[in-house]
Amino acid sequence: MAFALNTYPVTYRAKYSDGKWADEYLEKPHKTPEDEAAMGDEDRAKLENSRNYYDDMPLVNYTTQYGLACFEGLKALPQKNGGLAVFRPDRNAARFYSSMEGLYMPPFPEEMFISSCLETVKRNAALGFKPVYNSDWEKDSYISADSVYIRPFTISESGIGVNLSHEPYVMVINTPVSAYFSSGNSDAVVTERIRATPSGTGWIKACSNYAISALAKSEAFKAGYMECIFLDAVHRKYIEEGSSCNIFFYLKSGELVTPELGDTILPGITRASIIELARDRGVKTTERRVSIDEALEETKECFVSGTAAGATPLTSITYQGRKVIFNDSQTGEFTREIRDTIKGIQYGKLPDTKNWMVQVI
Repeated sequence: MAFALNTYPVTYRAKYSDGKWADEYLEKPHKTPEDEAAMGDEDRAKLENSRNYYDDMPLVNYTTQYGLACFEGLKALPQKNGGLAVFRPDRNAARFYSSMEGLYMPPFPEEMFISSCLETVKRNAALGFKPVYNSDWEKDSYISADSVYIRPFTISESGIGVNLSHEPYVMVINTPVSAYFSSGNSDAVVTERIRATPSGTGWIKACSNYAISALAKSEAFKAGYMECIFLDAVHRKYIEEGSSCNIFFYLKSGELVTPELGDTILPGITRASIIELARDRGVKTTERRVSIDEALEETKECFVSGTAAGATPLTSITYQGRKVIFNDSQTGEFTREIRDTIKGIQYGKLPDTKNWMVQVI
C-alpha cells in the first residue's frame, strides 16, 4: 500500500486572516469502512476522489504557481494495547512553525498543530477509519505494519504574480500507509543532482524541495536502485541526505555519524530520536561532515531515517560506477537494534520511557 490517496473522511482546515487563525473540521462523503471495501473499484474510486476536492479554495495561488508551501508528515500508530498514539507531534509542530517562518508566512501555532493532528485521527477512528494492531507485524519488525499517515500542509491565498503568502490555509488530512520502501532491494546510488544549495530552503520542509528528490529517486529506481544519495552543492563530496530522508553511517571504528545540520539538511525527527537512542547505548554519535570517500571506505553499516523510512538499511552504495557492499548485504546488528527499538516504542511493544508517544484513543 505505501502511501495511498484514499483519504479518510475527516479533514481539518484553518485560514489566517485579519491577524488570527479560524479553523474547522470537515467531514467529507463516506460510508462505513466495511461498506466502502465492498464497493466496486469504480464507485470506490469516485467516493475516495471526492474527498480530495475543495470547491471553495483558490486554484490559482502562490502554491500552485510557484510551489510556495511547506508540509509535515507524522504517524498515528496502532498500539499493542489496542489504542492509537502519535510519535513526537511536538517536534513536527515546532518544525512546521519554523518552516512557515522560513517562507515568511504567518506561522501556525504549535498547540493548534498538535490538537488538529490528534483530533483528525480521533474523529476518523470514531467513524471506523483506523488500522488495528496485528501481532504478525512483530515477525518482520513492523516493516509491513500499517499506520495512519497525518499530512499537515499549507496552501496560499489567491495570487498570480510571484509573491509571498500572507493569508495561508493550513490543511490536515489522514491516509492509511504501510511500508515505504519495497522489499528485496536496499541498494543506493549517488545522484549527480543537487538537492539544496547554501542560503536556500534545504532546511525547510518546503514542497519545492521535493521536485528534485522525486526526479533523482525515479532515476535511481529505473537504474535498479532503491534509493539515491545527494552530495553537497559546493564541494560535491560531502554526503547530505537520501531522496527524502536523513542518512547514518555506523563506522568500523564503532562511531555512528550523520551529516551535521545546516541550511541544506532537513532536521529530521526520527534522526534526532536515533541520535538520542544511540547515545543512550554508549555509542559515540557524531554530527559532522561525512565525505563519500570516508563513507565508502569506513562504513560497516548504513541506514536512512525518516517518518516514512523509519530506520531502513542500505546494504550498498554505488558512486561513479564503484559499488561498495556493507555487512555482506545483510541488515547489520546495530541497524536492526535501532530499527527495532524505534518501531517497538512506536507500536507499544517496548516501554516508552522518553514519553515520545501521545495517546489518541
